[in-house]
Amino acid sequence: MSAVSPTIIPRDDDASVYDRTFWWAYVANLLLVTGNALTFRFAEFVHFLGGTEEATGGIVRAGVFGSLLIRFTLARDLDRLGVRRMWIGSSALFVIGSVLLFTAREVGWQVYLARSAFAIGLASMFTCANVHIQNRVPFQRRTEMLASLGSSGFLGMILGAQLGDLVFESLPQGRTLYMVLFGLTGLCGVVYLAIVAAITRQDLHTHHPDAPSPLALLRRHWPGPVVLVAFIMGLGFVVTTVFLTRHATTLGLLGIRTYRSGSALSGFCFRVTTRTWSRTLGRHRMICLGLAGHLSGYLLLVRVATEWDFILPALCGGFAHALLFPCVVSLGAERFPERSRGTGTTLILGCIDLGSAVGAQPLGWVI
Repeated sequence: MSAVSPTIIPRDDDASVYDRTFWWAYVANLLLVTGNALTFRFAEFVHFLGGTEEATGGIVRAGVFGSLLIRFTLARDLDRLGVRRMWIGSSALFVIGSVLLFTAREVGWQVYLARSAFAIGLASMFTCANVHIQNRVPFQRRTEMLASLGSSGFLGMILGAQLGDLVFESLPQGRTLYMVLFGLTGLCGVVYLAIVAAITRQDLHTHHPDAPSPLALLRRHWPGPVVLVAFIMGLGFVVTTVFLTRHATTLGLLGIRTYRSGSALSGFCFRVTTRTWSRTLGRHRMICLGLAGHLSGYLLLVRVATEWDFILPALCGGFAHALLFPCVVSLGAERFPERSRGTGTTLILGCIDLGSAVGAQPLGWVI
């Protein structure tokens, strides 16, 4: 068994799968996404400190490349050391990154370090959560459970977007505004850390000192074309999570709350209603539908002129993410043997990060 061996192997029924541990993990994921959504104003923060869009792209790229590099260590450590240790450690790193952003006063080494710590912690936390939930359910329920857990992320997007815009509307542009913003992010991280420590306290782990290297596993169990889909997803995330807020500001709009809330609400609804499609429609067809949704959403962003114009692209984006993420992660991870499931999940999520890393700086140059 990779990473975590729960003390009780769940039966294939809803009563055992949707247990107390799942719902606490659900709350934790909601907090994590809320905290992350608050940082979607990062481009505004860099602009406030005197940086350019190109500088923003460089900082974001540095953070993503940092999370990519750490994945090669994380992949093996998850299988060798277990989810509990890695999950707690990455949560602490997320909090440290938030504190460094909270205290940053100029575009310098501290901002680069803060973004890197934040990105590495965030990526590792998502990986640990996905590995944890997959190892607690029967094989045929994994895609469904990834979809169910991920639905909390859409609620977190709504909450984070609303909180972020509320902070910007309530406080004048200045240092206090960003201290409140990143203070709330850090608070979400602290509560998340406490929940993780509680729900994993009884988890068992079988140590695997002879675990093969991630590169060897990747060559041996190459996930196939789903890697390209993951890359495309990451490329699109840079647009919506980093630079869309600058586009809205340039248009004279209050923010991206309409887009974030619309995308998250539609994503939540589609995630709940389509969580069993993997067993009826099939994951490959779901991926094709999801990619079509992304394409439509990005094309519709071109015609945005008012805040209400965000609604249609938001609906398309929510639909796409609801279908794509659980299918991409489960398809990619299942190609790896059970004891290396942590490595497989880490590497497929790393492909999403790679798309973000490759796209960040060029998009900054274009802007």
